[in-house]
Amino acid sequence: MKAIQFLIGFALLALASSLASASDPSPLQDICVAIEDPKDGVFVNGKFCKDPKLARADDFFFSGLDKPGNTANRLGVDETDANVEQIPGLNTLGISAFRIDYAPYGQRPPHIHPRASEILLVLEGTLHVGFVTSDQLNNKLIAKVLNKGDAFVFPKGLIHFQFNVGKTNAVAYSALNSQFPGEITIADAVFGANPPIYPDFLAKAFQLDPKTVIDLQHKFINGN
Repeated sequence: MKAIQFLIGFALLALASSLASASDPSPLQDICVAIEDPKDGVFVNGKFCKDPKLARADDFFFSGLDKPGNTANRLGVDETDANVEQIPGLNTLGISAFRIDYAPYGQRPPHIHPRASEILLVLEGTLHVGFVTSDQLNNKLIAKVLNKGDAFVFPKGLIHFQFNVGKTNAVAYSALNSQFPGEITIADAVFGANPPIYPDFLAKAFQLDPKTVIDLQHKFINGN
């Protein structure tokens, strides 16, 4: 009887796996408009592949994640990417990473990765990190203060942030389950859109005075 139950369970698992593997792959760019003739194509969902017989070690190698980034900017933060743009061998493998340097009180403001979940590991310093759940879960804030050696996970597509709450520099590494996860910084996307989103619409959405929205748009569009 147990053997029969095992076989039934194995068959159901195999069926579920086959159905899961039959789903569409995640998009690797924001848009990918279909065309009839491949000769007119520019992008694919990923990158074109070289002959595997011509692969070499440098296709899978990147150097520089040990070097501090330049945090002399308005946010006091810098990222060193290690995705498919820097490591061609990551193409189709579904992973990437980056180093993040934070000046004292530097921050990665609320943003999302549309194509990946992220795990962050603190190497130096103290970070206040968190994410906000979807409307269906009442936009609950899930946050924690991390110290050296601590890790935290940000689910795919959810707004999240990191803030250096210490008086010294902080360093973290992140790993993501996409070769090109993308990043949308909420304030930049909303107030820095080009052309600008209609100010009266944003004023109502954010419960702000239209003049305040216009002022914010000028700041973000001009990079101030």
